[in-house]
Amino acid sequence: MSFAIFRAPIGRFSATEGPARSPPGVAAAPRCGRVRAVSSSASAAGEGRTGPWSAVLAEPTDPVEDGATPGDGTPGDGTPGDGTAGRRPRMLLLLSIAVAVLAIDVLSKVLVVANIEPGENIKLLGGAVYLTFWRNTGAAFSFAEGATVVFSLIAVAVAVVIVRQARRLYSTGWAVALGLVLGGARGNLSDRIFREPGFLRGGVVDFISVFAPDGRVFPVFNAADSAITIGGILGVLLALRGIEFDGTRSRKETARR
Repeated sequence: MSFAIFRAPIGRFSATEGPARSPPGVAAAPRCGRVRAVSSSASAAGEGRTGPWSAVLAEPTDPVEDGATPGDGTPGDGTPGDGTAGRRPRMLLLLSIAVAVLAIDVLSKVLVVANIEPGENIKLLGGAVYLTFWRNTGAAFSFAEGATVVFSLIAVAVAVVIVRQARRLYSTGWAVALGLVLGGARGNLSDRIFREPGFLRGGVVDFISVFAPDGRVFPVFNAADSAITIGGILGVLLALRGIEFDGTRSRKETARR
């Protein structure tokens, strides 16, 4: 009876593993044979089960690689996989910020011209800020005075480029940055166009001096200069983070991660 019990496993093991037989009475051999047979079957069954998912597993796992952001253009959200479908361009945000900056800049300059005499200094915040009245024929912060026409043409070019890029702008950060730059450039350009001594040669009104009067510590500037500077710094930070105009991350930045 005992012999019959051990013969059955050995026979099954031999049929599975081949003509080689293990010594009689060694129980580990049939167990190994069974484990191998089960493992082999499980592997085959596993391959059969993963077959239908092979197409899904072959798709990129990171939507950013294909120019999409999480939740945009990814499988299962019902939008095409271009990363921008279903989202609105941030043109309205950009233009709103630009108009707000332009309005603040123009209003502040009108008040300064109407209430402060050239060379006058009004002390504020215990001397941390002085309001004054200067005419600047150069770039922001009184840089390169005398090149009024050149900087006027540069401001026009900057405004045109920003407006053209606005149609493919889906990043909120870039919309804020470019809106600040556009509003500031447009504000100073208005002075160059409409103020004396003439078209594209007008002097920009600067009126903010910090820590000392007359720009002794830092060049005198205006609201437009501040907006351009803040927008430029924000744009540099976005570029360093690899964020594109469409809100996705650049491939180089994605590869680093």
